[in-house]
Amino acid sequence: MGVKLASKLKRMLGLFAISAKMDLVWLLRDTKFAIAAIAADAISNLSVVSSVYLIALRFGGIGGLSVDEVLFMMAYSTITTGLFILFGSANNIHISRIIGRGQLEHLFMQPLSLKAQLLTCGFAPFTGSGNFIIGCILMVISINRLNIEFSFWWIASLIIYVLTTMVIIVARAYLVSSAAFYAPVAAEEITSTAIDGTWQLSTFPLSGMPSFIQLSLITILPEGFMAWFPSLCLLGKPPLNLSEYYPLAYALILSLLASYIFRKGLNYYVRKGSNRYVPYGFRR
Repeated sequence: MGVKLASKLKRMLGLFAISAKMDLVWLLRDTKFAIAAIAADAISNLSVVSSVYLIALRFGGIGGLSVDEVLFMMAYSTITTGLFILFGSANNIHISRIIGRGQLEHLFMQPLSLKAQLLTCGFAPFTGSGNFIIGCILMVISINRLNIEFSFWWIASLIIYVLTTMVIIVARAYLVSSAAFYAPVAAEEITSTAIDGTWQLSTFPLSGMPSFIQLSLITILPEGFMAWFPSLCLLGKPPLNLSEYYPLAYALILSLLASYIFRKGLNYYVRKGSNRYVPYGFRR
């Protein structure tokens, strides 16, 4: 069992290395365009972070959160955005594009499992790490300003919450993308719509909002888990008298639901196929 696990791990690391090499090749082949894209991502994210931070600075905080606590939340949001770009640069999270274009066969033809390909094909450490690095810098600054006591458990909690947020993002993306199995043209960009809406709602602190809005954004919609809820948990004050384990439970339920619905859609796709193929985009 140990040898088999080590072999799988080695294979996965090899696939990540291949994706990293392809990312480096793109950077070196078209350096000006790559740098422009990296700068655009960084400027876009910093503009969102700075706008919320400047509002908090002007009014001495937002909804009961201090200026430094808002900065901490913005740092958390930037890290999750950075991880999304770092590991999702090949439509492996925007999966509805691949499904809607009838391009899943590109993956079926490879001598690798579908999971392994989707997990590793979007890794872009050279062109997609800018936001993640900025987020880490902002996190260090906010931690220093808040005088948060570093401990192994606190760092582990930060990692767990960030991973939980990423699970929620991916699970929601795959859940809504299942519609593309049945309506490929109409649902090709449904993941983009869902994710863009998530970023727009998740960057502003929900503290001070009416309770029904807060509850709706941590039950019906998951936007509250993108930064607000986990940030407050890490600061030692979970909102709405809910447990600090609530995001983990939500992520588990959402991922199980997404897995079930996506598998049903995939089985439908395998049986029925797709009458649509768009030759641009994925692995082209």
